[in-house]
Amino acid sequence: MQIKAVSVIGGGAWGTALAQTLAHGGTQVTLWAREPEIVEDINARNVNRVFLPGVSLDPSIRATGDLASAAAADVLLAVVPAQHMRGVMSKLARYLAPQVPVVVCSKGIERETGKLLGDVIEEVAPHVQRAVLTGPSFAADVARGLPSALTLACHNEALGRALASALSSRQMRLYWSSDVIGAELGGAVKNVLAIAAGIVEGRGLGASAHAALVTRGFAELRRFGEAMGARPETLLGLSGLGDLILTCGSAQSRNMSLGRALGEGRALGEILGGRSAVTEGVYTCAALVRLAREKGVDMPIAEAVHGIIEGRLAVDEAITALMQRPLKAED
Repeated sequence: MQIKAVSVIGGGAWGTALAQTLAHGGTQVTLWAREPEIVEDINARNVNRVFLPGVSLDPSIRATGDLASAAAADVLLAVVPAQHMRGVMSKLARYLAPQVPVVVCSKGIERETGKLLGDVIEEVAPHVQRAVLTGPSFAADVARGLPSALTLACHNEALGRALASALSSRQMRLYWSSDVIGAELGGAVKNVLAIAAGIVEGRGLGASAHAALVTRGFAELRRFGEAMGARPETLLGLSGLGDLILTCGSAQSRNMSLGRALGEGRALGEILGGRSAVTEGVYTCAALVRLAREKGVDMPIAEAVHGIIEGRLAVDEAITALMQRPLKAED
């Protein structure tokens, strides 16, 4: 598959980082951003000071606020926040050529419908080919050319392997998978679990509690993934366990840093009010818990985060409830 031109739909940190790594590899990149100031910043100064400060962008990256212009590409990367994916892709769909590949690069579950983002795109743009790019990656690392490895999931093996080859670079290695559901679930669920990991750190509960939280959180991810049709080996790979380790273990994670602030006693509204970037786990949490209940999957950590986010549970109450759950076999 020959890819000469790629459009990145979304001018946040991750979209900008992907545009950067593709441009460095010689691909012609157009980046669509909703905010006129982002478009101007990239075109006039080769920077994105709002979402990726301190990174000089490849001067070949062209930014635009026009969806029709952005649609004219060999491949499109959809990198808008999860809760805005339907709205943006609905507008973009009319300009997309039949069978053009659209790669979901955002992580989350649509709050209102409980749908994965690939399913949202299938609803609003059924004439395109879908794929998913996900895995352990911080935008700042990728933008600076540091090594990373991710999962490129696609039902169509030929297309998936071609996309993985075309979008890989010397700094970013992509592994193909046919398990689209597993790839999407890992990226969505880990954001909620990272909030819990941050709460543990912010409350000063120690490294032992953090290790226990991440391990039991992964058990929840595996149970939920099995109920949703994901393959266990996918959840043990980059898009599941790999992303969970990264997001639960670094203050660079927006979700973990939000959880840490909650654990320190700050109010959710205050935390979100001071951020320009979206913290996806806050909005995915409600949909995740609702789906888990419908599937009969026990996810006490996700339930606890949901209670804290909604203001029904204080942090200490949630921790006490988790520690006082009935004892049972680990497996």
